[in-house]
Amino acid sequence: MKSTPISEIMTTKIDTVTPDQKLVDVKHIYEKENFHHHIPVVENGKLVGMVSLIDFMRKADKGGLFDDADVYQNTTVKEIMSGNPYFLYTEDTVSQGAEILAKGEFHALPVLKGEEVVGIVSTADIIRFFLKK
Repeated sequence: MKSTPISEIMTTKIDTVTPDQKLVDVKHIYEKENFHHHIPVVENGKLVGMVSLIDFMRKADKGGLFDDADVYQNTTVKEIMSGNPYFLYTEDTVSQGAEILAKGEFHALPVLKGEEVVGIVSTADIIRFFLKK
């Protein structure tokens, strides 16, 4: 159980954004159902940051529901993202992911194969894994 690779429980259908994209793009991702609430930020194929729902809400609180609000059209992902995020590699174990997430600083971690983001794993994914064992 402890040696199960994180790749076996990660979500592989993920949305990413670039640092130069507008907040409206982040808004559209958050409007989807079953979303992890963390969005990897990728530039030139490499992970450069993460956007959390809290990062988004802090900036978008005055934007309301309308896509044409100034905050959505004039703010870039770069302005709200957290740089140098923690991440896992596909061969890292579920236990390693659990140790990082247990610190409580994050609720999801991007998963890389080499330098490419290929998935994301959340606290809920880890809990579901351990409950099934």
